[in-house]
Amino acid sequence: MLLPGNKHKDHRGIITYNNDFDASQIKRIYTIENHSPDFIRGWQGHQIEQRWFAAMSGSFEIRVIKVDDFDNPSKDLSQNKYILTAERLDFLHIPGGCITAIRALEESSKLLVLADYGVGEVQDEYRYPLDYFQ
Repeated sequence: MLLPGNKHKDHRGIITYNNDFDASQIKRIYTIENHSPDFIRGWQGHQIEQRWFAAMSGSFEIRVIKVDDFDNPSKDLSQNKYILTAERLDFLHIPGGCITAIRALEESSKLLVLADYGVGEVQDEYRYPLDYFQ
């Protein structure tokens, strides 16, 4: 799921890059800024749509669950945890069939989100209470 980026620094400045990221599927771009590091945005996701996340400033903890049944998911599904920082241009790919819980680890963190469907193109958003999964 994680496509590692990199950083190059020389006398001219710093370039962060990700030469392995293929943006050909992207139809929509937006950012997320949680109001506080104490706030967790989730659980939400998509059965069909894909997302790619990259930290533009600060850092984020993103937990990912592959859902077994979107109408009645098991409560004990395993979670994977990823940390994204603005220090590198890592992209976290969230394929269809997954949900996420997103928490900023620092004040003023900003997350770039790329999606492969436009707004309203498909009805594919699922949300669950934060305490639903164990």
